[in-house]
Amino acid sequence: MGSLKASELDAQFDCYNDKFVFPTFGSMGLEGPAEEKVNYLCGNSLGLMPKSVPRAINDELDAWAARGVESHFRHPNEGTGGTAWMDIDLPVVPLLAPIVGAKTSEVACMGTLTMNLNSLLCAFYKPTSQKYKILFEKGAFPSDYYAFLNMVKLHGYSESALIQIEPRENEFTLRTQDILDAIDKNAESLALVCLPGIQYYTGQYFEIEKITAFAQSRNCVVGWDLAHAVGNVDLKLHDWNVDFAAWCSYKYLNAGPGAIGGIFVHEKHCEASRPRLAGWWGNNAEERFKMLEKFTPIESALGFRQSNPSVIDVVSLKASLTTMHECGGINKLRVKSMQLTRFLESLLRKSPYYRSAEKQGDDAAPHFVILTPSDPDHRGAQLSLLFKPESVMDKIFSYLNSRGVICDERRPDVIRLAPTPAYNSFLDCEKCVTLLNHAFSSLT
Repeated sequence: MGSLKASELDAQFDCYNDKFVFPTFGSMGLEGPAEEKVNYLCGNSLGLMPKSVPRAINDELDAWAARGVESHFRHPNEGTGGTAWMDIDLPVVPLLAPIVGAKTSEVACMGTLTMNLNSLLCAFYKPTSQKYKILFEKGAFPSDYYAFLNMVKLHGYSESALIQIEPRENEFTLRTQDILDAIDKNAESLALVCLPGIQYYTGQYFEIEKITAFAQSRNCVVGWDLAHAVGNVDLKLHDWNVDFAAWCSYKYLNAGPGAIGGIFVHEKHCEASRPRLAGWWGNNAEERFKMLEKFTPIESALGFRQSNPSVIDVVSLKASLTTMHECGGINKLRVKSMQLTRFLESLLRKSPYYRSAEKQGDDAAPHFVILTPSDPDHRGAQLSLLFKPESVMDKIFSYLNSRGVICDERRPDVIRLAPTPAYNSFLDCEKCVTLLNHAFSSLT
């Protein structure tokens, strides 16, 4: 990338910001030109709304008004792309599958992240008297921790059945070898490994294929929380032989707040005989409305569904995934994403307020450290900045926000920046770092 300027890099990569609705200074209640778009670097928390979403939602509201319950079987727009509500989630499956590197039989859109994680744990966590422990990372997203803790408790175990691995002293991220060593050390008692594809706090992208293969060689089931990975990095869940995975859709998939989530179940686990949390939407579609006292699950990931999905949520997801494919799909977006984040990192490292991890403890003056791995293959779009000393982060965050740079804070002292390739530019990164430097200079 050399010393290319933001404008030169923007000329090399497509930007599809015209397909999304941006908050403005006016809509955010900020001082400045009311119609000016904010610099939105928060797609890791909530993606922007695709312009196609309101129409998709309104079409279903119109169908509800026009035909009521009949739209479950006879949608008024069936001839022009509408789907009867009893099948509303099925067109989403072929859009989701390539994003996670799965066969269409291995994915389903359903539920929300923690609900789906709990559902999959019920199906895959099968403790025995010898192998009953769950391994995950220290500092996991709290909802995952709650799910793991309560799962072992449901089976009569205490918190001691949880194994949490953490980075080495004075390091921010986990080494793959340390993960493998922890699995090997605990192999005799370890039943399940469940890690995040990308760690929400540090932005570290784990080596999913290597960890999965090693854990399975020690007779462990392996699942992944892909909340920060789906739509962010290229995944190959089928080829990597992942047992199961769950994700949300409101970050890089841009499906809206609280959007319907998704699951992956490898085809080797889709047999009808596998016990799971069951519901009528996982039942054979031909028998679903016969109201039989017989559960015949669909032999695919669809068989893990429980209830009929929210139509509004599903069409929001479908519209957002369609937009993503119109933007070139995950592979094209990932190429740009790696360059965007590399450019942002290069600007941050040139800041007079940047300190390397090795030198951070030597400086009492306000500064920041980058927690996220510098290797582009070990991270997604996000860079996590650790601010020192205490209380500096709040001031920096407030300064950026008041000037239209929308990012997010993770207390006590981290700001996460995530340039999203579909709608962010290299110029956005440049403007952000300029204001970050101004924010530091305003402290003195």
